[in-house]
Amino acid sequence: MWAVYPKKLFYYGAHFHEDFTDAAGFGWSVPQTKFDWPTLRDNKNAEIKRLNGIYQKLLDNTQVTTIHGRATLTGADTVEVNGQSYTADKILVAVGGRPFIPDFPGKEHVISSDEVFHLETLPKEALVVGGGYIAVEFAGIFNGLGVKTDLVYRGSQLLRHFDYSLGAKLAEEMPKKGIQLMLNTDIESIEPDDNGFKVTFSSSEAKVYQQVLYATGRKAYTDTLGLEALGVERRKNGTIITDDYFQTNVESVFALGDVIGTPELTPVATAQGMAFVDTWFKQQKRTVDYDNIPTAVFCQPNVGTVGLSEEAAKKVFANINIYESEFTHLKHTLSGNSERTYMKLIVDADSDKVLGAHMLGAEAGEIMQGLAIAIKAGATKAVFDATIGIHPTAAEEFVTMREVAR
Repeated sequence: MWAVYPKKLFYYGAHFHEDFTDAAGFGWSVPQTKFDWPTLRDNKNAEIKRLNGIYQKLLDNTQVTTIHGRATLTGADTVEVNGQSYTADKILVAVGGRPFIPDFPGKEHVISSDEVFHLETLPKEALVVGGGYIAVEFAGIFNGLGVKTDLVYRGSQLLRHFDYSLGAKLAEEMPKKGIQLMLNTDIESIEPDDNGFKVTFSSSEAKVYQQVLYATGRKAYTDTLGLEALGVERRKNGTIITDDYFQTNVESVFALGDVIGTPELTPVATAQGMAFVDTWFKQQKRTVDYDNIPTAVFCQPNVGTVGLSEEAAKKVFANINIYESEFTHLKHTLSGNSERTYMKLIVDADSDKVLGAHMLGAEAGEIMQGLAIAIKAGATKAVFDATIGIHPTAAEEFVTMREVAR
């Protein structure tokens, strides 16, 4: 959660520049604006400190002893921290993941999504490397805060783990906002330059940036915990293998969260924690249902999604219907902003059940949370059609799509 919370705060801060511009079409004369990076950074730090204080107080009030330090499992029931050993009947590993940066010439000159939260100064030009949700989010944040931003990705499809249409539509919208995309391009090397860092691409082109941010995925933080010596089974990518109740092959060792290979989302880890407590301390054995988990990407514009992608649905269901809508948000009929909103429903043609919903546009995450309840409950397209929309909103489009696109 630590990284998700401040990133959303940065997203809010970055979006104001577009709000100021959009206001002109509604009659507002906005004076020349100036952004102060230390104010946003330090206010974010104060908020995180406040939040951590609340969490610590909750722990203290429930008689939880907090031990600060790096832990190593030295036995099936023993953990060593700062040279002192602690024993327990159950040991739960929930250390999360860390940014992964591949090896290449000049790796030492880049930063990860961890360091970006604490930059002393904001760069004038930045390169973001990656095509996943962290990369597109930070590209939007940098750009919104006034940084000239390029995004380079070795693949051809942004957000490749999401519905194909979302990545394709996002690739159309990001350049409108000033972000230069370089797809099917890799980095050969990075070296210091008088004005920052010279980046040489696989196309042999070279450009200079003041900052290079690598957002090329995350890796489970399990290499230094003593798991291998203890015999705890892991996958090749470092994630810990558990059963449905979070128990590893070592009876007293459990794991949950990003380290076990399930969806890397804060609410998923929270649900796993509650299921773990119910199962092992309340004698109410239960698992976590990973179907139809809603998620949002706080890029600009937002992405919201729940259920199966079109590609995944085709692999499972013989006949599917796709409903799509693309339009200019009502707000932008006056703002002059060229941003487009895109919505998509995937329906099993045989049962009429809605299998997935996907959106690119303002407040997509907020809208998708409500749709997730309907899809989790098994709503059919007929139920969507019978639902009266709230007019005029963008969200009502989800209950007014009638024509099958394909």
